[in-house]
Amino acid sequence: MIPWRILRWFFAVAVVAAPLAFSQALATQGNSASALPSRQILVMLKVPPQHFRPGAAYGGRYGDAAQLATRRRTAESVAEKNGLTVVDGWPMPLLGVDCYVMKLPDGISIDDAVQKASRDPRVAWSEPMQLYQAQGGGGARAPDPLFPIEPAALRWRLADLHRFATGRGVSVAIIDSKIQVSHPDLSGHFIADKNFLSPEPRTAENHGTAVAGIIGAAADNGIGIAGIAPAAQLMALRACWQVASRAAASPPTLCESLSIARALQYAIDHNADVINLSLSGPPGPLLSKLLSIAIARNATVVTAFDPTLPKGGFPASLPGVIAVADQSLPNLPANVYGAPGRDIPTTQPGGKWYLVNGTSYSVAHVSGLVALVRERRSGARLALARSRMGAIDACATLLGPAHSCDCHCPLSQTTAMGNR
Repeated sequence: MIPWRILRWFFAVAVVAAPLAFSQALATQGNSASALPSRQILVMLKVPPQHFRPGAAYGGRYGDAAQLATRRRTAESVAEKNGLTVVDGWPMPLLGVDCYVMKLPDGISIDDAVQKASRDPRVAWSEPMQLYQAQGGGGARAPDPLFPIEPAALRWRLADLHRFATGRGVSVAIIDSKIQVSHPDLSGHFIADKNFLSPEPRTAENHGTAVAGIIGAAADNGIGIAGIAPAAQLMALRACWQVASRAAASPPTLCESLSIARALQYAIDHNADVINLSLSGPPGPLLSKLLSIAIARNATVVTAFDPTLPKGGFPASLPGVIAVADQSLPNLPANVYGAPGRDIPTTQPGGKWYLVNGTSYSVAHVSGLVALVRERRSGARLALARSRMGAIDACATLLGPAHSCDCHCPLSQTTAMGNR
């Protein structure tokens, strides 16, 4: 039983049910951030190679206003030819394309529109705009009052892990809903706070703030919790929004393909070491290509496994990512890692702390653990160790295969082992 003196720290308690189905989430729409991607497709416009201008340098860069205007006119021509309307556009220099959102008129199916647009010689490829849903709803360090009830404090022996690493010098990109970067348990931990949806929300949102707290909340600051990697450098990259719903005790959090792609491009361009994607949905070539680039550039991508979707959903089905689920879920596949996902105390908007449940928060645990490992063994191949019960063995993961103790041995001895 959780002591009452600890529960008094909570201003509210969010007991989160299983993830909503997409149909339920759409039924409760009231999104103030972005229109849901109903009857929209993504069209990847080919970008002409840079050309030489006499008496000048090479032109045609992504930032060239004249070139952007020309490519916009080309996109509008493609749209008109195919009976579509340009809604938005975003350059994707990592892929050598411009990504345009185009709206379909009534009477044209999404599949037909995608196939027709893809046949245009000016188009690299086209795909449906997809929806993704966040997969969650909502010796102890005495100075952090909620630390004793963190599952990782006991199961992962978090205080012992922090003797060896805290995530210092490791950057973690959190692609999620709006994070309260000014939260007293998170303030000063962010190296980026970007919004890839329009308009900017007036207030922080639940899901992103909760994920951020589990990964990187301050340790030993006398309030709240301690994150798994409390010294990590966090990037708050808003690509998802909290659906306004009076009926839902824990409103769903949704994301769309383009906003995730924008955030991914930012994370890759700014050399994020770890990318946290506590979400799941259908596969798509745009996100697949960007994630493959991230992995090729040595970023560790940690994402959510959803047992209700084929192959656990996407990006969990993509080779090279770390797929994670709540360790309490039965019959997890061998390639999926189990981590704490029940009764997790974490940060929430308004400077509060709530209890949350769900795979989203299991993902956040693993992203934090990866940050610890990357601080300690930045050049080594990442391998997550499992306990006999199948869940992650955090101590063995951090100290590596050469260790001969269980996180209780002297720091100097273990450091020597880790440097072999």
